[in-house]
Amino acid sequence: MKDHMVYASNMESIESNIMDKVLARTKEYDPSIYDESDVKKAIGTDRPAFEDYKALLSPAAESLLEEIAARAKKETRRYFGNSVSIFTPLYISNHCDNHCTYCGFSRNNDIVRGKLSRDEMEDEFKAISETGLEEILILTGESRTESGVEYIGDSVKTAKKYFSTIGVEVYPMNIDEYRYLNGCGADFVSVYQETYDPDMYAKYHPKGPKRVYPYRFNAQERAIIGGMRGVSFGSLLGLGDFRKDAFSTGIHAHLVQQKYPHAEISFSVPRMRPHNNDNGEIHNNVRERQLLQVLLAYRIFMPFASINISSRERSAFRDNIIGLAANKISAGVKVGVGGHNKEEKGDEQFVISDPRDVSEVHTMILQRGLQPVYTDYIRMM
Repeated sequence: MKDHMVYASNMESIESNIMDKVLARTKEYDPSIYDESDVKKAIGTDRPAFEDYKALLSPAAESLLEEIAARAKKETRRYFGNSVSIFTPLYISNHCDNHCTYCGFSRNNDIVRGKLSRDEMEDEFKAISETGLEEILILTGESRTESGVEYIGDSVKTAKKYFSTIGVEVYPMNIDEYRYLNGCGADFVSVYQETYDPDMYAKYHPKGPKRVYPYRFNAQERAIIGGMRGVSFGSLLGLGDFRKDAFSTGIHAHLVQQKYPHAEISFSVPRMRPHNNDNGEIHNNVRERQLLQVLLAYRIFMPFASINISSRERSAFRDNIIGLAANKISAGVKVGVGGHNKEEKGDEQFVISDPRDVSEVHTMILQRGLQPVYTDYIRMM
């Protein structure tokens, strides 16, 4: 079996020591050594350091979530006011070359595969834009053969006709490929490490290009070098030790922000959800209260970073977390291929928890005394 720490010949390696720093700091992290006094100190400090962040993610912090939430709400209000951004994802393909053991798109899963033609993409983008949305996230399964860089670039060019902000969540790329997508109109790149534990990562990624841990780890840096104005970080909470994975995610984002201060940083906090061919082994490893703890810790540690709460979570949880820690929410979500204009062309990646459409989410935001925002960016060309 291929060494998961060795690059393939077509994968670009950059001179970066951030991965080594993150792994070293995570190895030193023992969540059990912190007590309530450490947590209270972290809540009260103006500029939380790494030790404060560790305390906020520790078991000792679970009994102080109300105090932590009060601090997080102040930071959210300071940096984002009452605004809550709304977006939706569009899956344009579910073909995948990876054998991830936890994913509905895994190559060895027996599902209906599909991809959108350029005309079908246009129909989907038009239908989404008619709901009022101006931000789109384009997703594919990780297959360079079925969803090549030019195919993704075509989707971005088409989306540019309808949306002011375009993100892509696709397989990791080299710098010149990110530069090409940026030239097509892409603004943001989302890449999630899934788990930062190298041994657990190898277990869950036995085959396929995704098996190469360091290439995926350094994707955000390559995207920024390639011209993207923003990058998103996250772990699939429940694959590994969620406290350590959340710690690694925050430290990774922090170090990238220090190195590239112009880049816009965001977090996503996905948990496992049921999917086709699912054996249910790792569901509910992270309770909702623990998910809340992670969200609050992210907000306090990096208060200026955008935090998205996805439709994987219950509507009640999403309603309560916006304005408290999250400042961005998805609506009208479909996780199969297409589905916004016509029936889905390929099976979904997982089962969502919150199926509300854009108007329902818009109304909910207003009812909570917050302001729905459809765009905060003007595209000049």
